[in-house]
Amino acid sequence: PDALQRNLRGAHTLYNTYWIRFPRAGVTHETAVANSRVLFEAASRAGVQRIIHVSITHADAASPYPYFRGKAEVERDLKATGIPYAIARPAILFGGNGVLLNNIAWLLRHLPVFAIGGDGSYRIRPIHVDDLAGLVTDLGGRDTSVTVDAVGPQSLPFREMVLAIRAATGSRAVIVPAPGWLLPPVAQALGVVLRDRLLTSEEYHAMADGLADSGEPPTGQVKLTDWIAENGDTLGRRYANEIDRHYR
Repeated sequence: PDALQRNLRGAHTLYNTYWIRFPRAGVTHETAVANSRVLFEAASRAGVQRIIHVSITHADAASPYPYFRGKAEVERDLKATGIPYAIARPAILFGGNGVLLNNIAWLLRHLPVFAIGGDGSYRIRPIHVDDLAGLVTDLGGRDTSVTVDAVGPQSLPFREMVLAIRAATGSRAVIVPAPGWLLPPVAQALGVVLRDRLLTSEEYHAMADGLADSGEPPTGQVKLTDWIAENGDTLGRRYANEIDRHYR
């Protein structure tokens, strides 16, 4: 904490993107909440005058999902500092070197069959990374405390996104519905082969529950389907290993 305070001294605005996608090596979402609290307290002692925090859509302290519950707890701790803040709540990111869409494309390129949990009608509201960067930069220039959903202009069914990726990549994989309970263990088995975590049970069920969608006005401009069509030639050419990227 003392080193954090020294490193933050002289900073006006802290942009906080720290979080963990899933528990690993003894670090849980509860650990991430505690770490975030330490960071905010250090920022307060260092004299930071504004904090921009990246959270998640539908963050809720009563959520059955540790990811969403933890994000709500971090929002609460941020507000308790008394420092003016802005909270941006994205659902799903795309663009840049993102993992989710790239690895869906990779699987579609390499597997004859691609399984979707249920009928795939649950909706998602992704935002391009450049739009998110623009939003948080704008929020950094304000002086009021605010919470906004960071979402793009499109809300579309998950199945429609997969079909768009299949068309853009030229994949011939057959898209098949699978019982919701079956998808996480299938993803886990594929993860063993790839030495990675493709999809956690919490991620699937939260998405199926509609937590990756939002009814708020768009704060981004890039349409997901347009971006997929423009990047189909390169999307999924190489697998993006989450474990390699962050742990190995």
